[in-house]
Amino acid sequence: MYLEYQKQLFDRIEHTQFIKDEQNPCMDYEEGMGDLISRFSAIKTKEKQVFFVGNGGSSAIASHMTADFMKNGGMRTYNLYDNAVTTCMGNDYGYEYIFSKPLEFLLNEGDLLVAISSSGNSQNIINAIEVAKEKKAQVITFTGFKENNKVKQLGDLNVYVPIEHYGIVESIHNLLLQQIVDVILERDGVRL
Repeated sequence: MYLEYQKQLFDRIEHTQFIKDEQNPCMDYEEGMGDLISRFSAIKTKEKQVFFVGNGGSSAIASHMTADFMKNGGMRTYNLYDNAVTTCMGNDYGYEYIFSKPLEFLLNEGDLLVAISSSGNSQNIINAIEVAKEKKAQVITFTGFKENNKVKQLGDLNVYVPIEHYGIVESIHNLLLQQIVDVILERDGVRL
């Protein structure tokens, strides 16, 4: 009974898609992870910032990765989850703008937005991506659930887990991001 969950998790990892655009539909795991690591490495080399956004369980992943990519990856990351900022943006502009409004002030050309959304249809994530595109920042998306979700269509690189199961989608998003930062840490060491 319990092994079925594990089998489903491993199967969905194997079927995770790495999509650049409709002309370059999918890469396999090795190529997709290589592309992700190259993108994060370029951001690190150029000393640009990385912003992670997500809601619910995805916000926990975003917050965790903000810390790990800073401490272990030696990268410039910024946490958008300060309670005062989040509640201010939500109160003054509406929940759908809690990420996009701060990004209007903080995001610079060449920075990276990592948008994590299991459903891929959260308006506050879509608004954040729109600001990133306006500011000429890169966008990497992590989604799941329906293949035609909105966020999956918007990134420079889109990671899609093909299953409608929050736990499995979130676990795979966390695992992939953790693998990226671990590879960077093993390659570069800790920069204190």
